[in-house]
Amino acid sequence: MLQIYNTLTRQKELFTPHDKKIVGIYVCGPTVYDYIHLGNARSFTAFDMIVRYIQFCGYPVNYVRNITDIDDKIIKRANESHETFSSVTEKFTQAFREDMDALGLLKPTHEPLATEFVPDIIQLIERLIHAGKAYAVDNGDVYYEVRQFQPYGCLSHRNIDELESGARVEISSIKRDPLDFVLWKAAKPDEPSWDSPWGKGRPGWHIECSAMSMKLLSESFDLHGGGRDLIFPHHENEIAQSEGVTQKPFVKYWLHAGYLQMEQEKMSKSLGNFFTLRDLLQKYRPEVLRYFLLSSHYRSSLSYSEDALTRAHQSLERLYTALRDVPHNVKVSLKNNFAESFMSAMNDDFNTPIAFSVLFDLAHYIQKSRTTHFEIAAQHAALLKYLGGILGLLQQDPNTFSQGEIQSGDASRIEEMIAARNAARANKNWAEADRIRDVLLKENIVLEDGESGTRWKKI
Repeated sequence: MLQIYNTLTRQKELFTPHDKKIVGIYVCGPTVYDYIHLGNARSFTAFDMIVRYIQFCGYPVNYVRNITDIDDKIIKRANESHETFSSVTEKFTQAFREDMDALGLLKPTHEPLATEFVPDIIQLIERLIHAGKAYAVDNGDVYYEVRQFQPYGCLSHRNIDELESGARVEISSIKRDPLDFVLWKAAKPDEPSWDSPWGKGRPGWHIECSAMSMKLLSESFDLHGGGRDLIFPHHENEIAQSEGVTQKPFVKYWLHAGYLQMEQEKMSKSLGNFFTLRDLLQKYRPEVLRYFLLSSHYRSSLSYSEDALTRAHQSLERLYTALRDVPHNVKVSLKNNFAESFMSAMNDDFNTPIAFSVLFDLAHYIQKSRTTHFEIAAQHAALLKYLGGILGLLQQDPNTFSQGEIQSGDASRIEEMIAARNAARANKNWAEADRIRDVLLKENIVLEDGESGTRWKKI
């Protein structure tokens, strides 16, 4: 039985969705003013893993991951680069989708843009004003009155009297209280704007997620995810906005991914200590990055280093090596200790480090049994590939993974050099055989001699 740690209650809870016919999941997506960094990718990959496992458990999923395409940062970027805000958002939205595809992330059921939901946002703000939870001021701004929502602070577990204005909460003399946050911003010169009952303007950041999730899922849905930095104020404000009009629980389970750290600091654009995912994809294979991002429990912090990525590559190599020369297209059985241990780990709040340890135990068993019990090895190889697939891993041909992204012409040249080396060895011309091996080694090509012949892999 799947148990999930709920940020709202600070404890693990049995997963019992509102409707077993379909699970509603909402994950906060990117603000598209730049390429995403590896810390962003950590959160998106974690929730991709969570969606995959919930689907494995037999639940159909309605998965929504939004895109914020109107924001102060986008406008600033457009002004600095002398572009229209729409050209900035289109460019980085496309880049985000390409990066997610490269990492092997599932496409969400819906990927709404904030600008597509402006009428829904306006309607929600009107409901909040009518409910006495929001107010308009003379300049055309609209604010949520935090002290009108008694449970405020329930998600971040803070006392409202002790709270300070957090990220993106603007302190202004026109607000009734410093904690009140903006729902609608009055238009400024040369900024994108929409008509509203309060004059031309644009949505605040928090309101878009309430409007989109309530429209595409329901007023109460199962699971809401995002990075830990979104707990306050963003997700706290989503609860206030949504429950302020519906008077019923907004989300049943709140899940938050831990930070990716660089030298003990959170990786972020504001600190300047980040690598874009796009740059890292030029240096590392996507599956290696995915393995690294899932190697730590999703709620824990994860430390970035080149050594950590090297270890991730080596770990994947070990798993793929177990799949070599063993057919994995046989029928998979989940009635064995390996599968049960894997599911036990994943049922414990998606504990991927323990699940990975099961995969390595399984790989070791395959290697041990392949020479004496080949059929049993094949059955377990099929299981290894199947369980890896639940995490979005181990779906390549083992030789393809080992050899990397080699052009067909280069692969043919390497095979010809291996054939020449084998001929030299057959003629006991050890000097020539060693010369060919060393030439390939300088190209990061390692040769492995075995009973079935000579293999090669790129390191």
